[in-house]
Amino acid sequence: MKDIAKFWDGIAEKYAKSPIRNETAYEHTLGRTRSYLKDTDTALELGCGTGTTAIKLADAVAEFIATDISEGMLEVGRRRAAEAGASNVTLQKATAQTAPEGPFDVILAHNLIHLLDDPDGDLAAVAARVKHGGLFISKTPCLKGKVGSWKLTLIKLALPLAQLLGKAPPVRFMSVEELDAAVTAAGFEIIESGNFPASPPSRYVVARKI
Repeated sequence: MKDIAKFWDGIAEKYAKSPIRNETAYEHTLGRTRSYLKDTDTALELGCGTGTTAIKLADAVAEFIATDISEGMLEVGRRRAAEAGASNVTLQKATAQTAPEGPFDVILAHNLIHLLDDPDGDLAAVAARVKHGGLFISKTPCLKGKVGSWKLTLIKLALPLAQLLGKAPPVRFMSVEELDAAVTAAGFEIIESGNFPASPPSRYVVARKI
């Protein structure tokens, strides 16, 4: 965990300056997420990075706690939140299993599940922190199998070397079906899903705790 956090600390400033890869897909899922939020909600985000999503959605909820394992990412996020006047956003260092217990009305995890060492344990921790009837909203690249372009194929082939050199984090290759099954097994009912973008699929899931 320390090594992974150190990796993200090291690229925090560069990451903050990088453009969103697919702005259209991001804005679509951001809008869908916003449609589920209420101004009385308390929200928790896991793997918030530099806080972009938390800050954009802050005005839709009463309180937004955004967490990440990287203090470097969080420092950028705190600066951004202050500049944006997002006074109801709190950024703190935590994993899914050490995050505040809540319970929360909604928990978000965008571009996180494929980076987890223990996704089943972390999803169980999410379920324990969501109110009965509350929501878990996630978006996850699903890179298992023959998906995407030749460029993605080259990236997948080069990834082990990049990881060995400390230039990339551990990545879990999973299919859309495996992701949906894991969310369901954690005690959620999927009420909306889709792939944005479709190729390679980045799976957007809205699930209600049952």
